[in-house]
Amino acid sequence: MKLINIGFGNLVSASRLVAIVSPESAPIKRIIQDVREKGDLIDATYGRRTHSVLIMDSGHVLLSALQPDTIRARTAGRDDGPEEGGDEDA
Repeated sequence: MKLINIGFGNLVSASRLVAIVSPESAPIKRIIQDVREKGDLIDATYGRRTHSVLIMDSGHVLLSALQPDTIRARTAGRDDGPEEGGDEDA
């Protein structure tokens, strides 16, 4: 089982990941709100701005402070540099 770091030491299973999307569009904002009301939203941003939304096969939605391209690179096994949002220890 491959785990992907989505920022600040949080890991998700690569095999359960369905999509990595940007949070700016209205349909994604509606998905986030619906899942939040249902109780299946996991906010892994640690108070930082949401840069990517991860949709899992279980119906859960995760919010990450990392850029979608950074997470995509990590799913491919590469690390494309530092994380967004500054120092992880802050």
